[in-house]
Amino acid sequence: MPRVMPDLKRKLDGFDLEPRHFLALVAAATLTALTASATPAHAQAQKKPAVAQPNAAQNKEFRAFLENLWPQAQSRKITRATFNAALGDLTLDSSLAKQTAKQAEFVKPVWSYIAGAVSETRINQGRRKAQEQSALLAEVERRTGVDPYVVLAIWGMETSYGGFTGDKNVFRALATLAFTSERKDFFRDELLTALQILQEGHVKRERMTGSWAGAMGHTQFMPSSFMKFAMDYDGDGHKDIWTNVADALASTGNYLARHGWTAGMTWGYEVVLPPNFDVTPHDPKAVRSFPQWASLGVRRADGVPMPAGGEGALLLPAGRRGPAFVVTSNFRVIRSYNNSAAYMLGVALLSDRIAGAGPLAGRWPTDDKPLSTNQAMDIQRQLQRLGYPVGKIDGRIGEQVQAAIRAYQSRAGIMADGYATHALLEQMIKTR
Repeated sequence: MPRVMPDLKRKLDGFDLEPRHFLALVAAATLTALTASATPAHAQAQKKPAVAQPNAAQNKEFRAFLENLWPQAQSRKITRATFNAALGDLTLDSSLAKQTAKQAEFVKPVWSYIAGAVSETRINQGRRKAQEQSALLAEVERRTGVDPYVVLAIWGMETSYGGFTGDKNVFRALATLAFTSERKDFFRDELLTALQILQEGHVKRERMTGSWAGAMGHTQFMPSSFMKFAMDYDGDGHKDIWTNVADALASTGNYLARHGWTAGMTWGYEVVLPPNFDVTPHDPKAVRSFPQWASLGVRRADGVPMPAGGEGALLLPAGRRGPAFVVTSNFRVIRSYNNSAAYMLGVALLSDRIAGAGPLAGRWPTDDKPLSTNQAMDIQRQLQRLGYPVGKIDGRIGEQVQAAIRAYQSRAGIMADGYATHALLEQMIKTR
């Protein structure tokens, strides 16, 4: 199965990037009256902290909340039998309280996340799956135009190629989050949509399992994404992303295609920047043609000449000292699957490795001690104090904060790579 390569036509921005599943949900799911039991430090590795269970009053309030959903469910043509079968015996799931804090792509250094995402085990397993599913992947590419190795990489990243698709009751998880989280409206709508999926007969209730936030199947679709993008690839009348690999991979290809994937285009390339190359003028929105990048002395790390056509933007996930990439609009399409630069890069690099590419040429700056969450929040506060927009103070260095860092660096006469470091924080504190 040949690796699709570029004839690049589209610019980097302009996509509708609504996050599709739980890794993109940055609001914490906070349950009331939950406490972790104290555990001696020497015993923490052997014993998980206990989680307080909801009391009778909380469960009674939860049951009343669920019953109040019936008119909305009825308006979606959900029968009382389906409603009762899905929600009739639910109780609050207290285990969801701390899940968002564990999202690896938001809390790990990018190099640690990539090391886990693009492991030798996952690469080798992906190559085996590429052989086993070669006919299916070729047909998915023909129908959707999406690079089959990217589809494989998402499958590998989401569930280890179906090895673990989640063991939570989707209705219980969504109902708990609709009742307790900061995004109640979002999860309430997902819960009602999940009821529609059950009503339409795509899956039996006992098979409707998934992640703690309701993402389902081999490639982890939220119910709303299932309704919009899931495909009945084999024509059996069911869109079965839970047990039917063909339906799941075709659905993922359809999802990416509908979010703007350009057929025949690479996601991008690792590149080598010239010595003393000033990245300040080249922020992630500064799209340039590949010949323009070549004229600036930027070359592909694999030694292959830059394409004569197409365009991309510079990506420095670990600042000027780390690996550099020129990425196309297709890289941004991956973001619609998960709103994390680390995830996007993990999918992109895993797809290349499955297709036969070697490891990165650039080295990660692992000698840089990662910022703690509190230190990242301090950077956000300092930027805010200095007049730069950073959004919510949450300790997550996303695109808005990176843009603010670049603006501060540029004004301070520092090479503007948008990378948050201890030295940067110290300088900000001194800035008046």
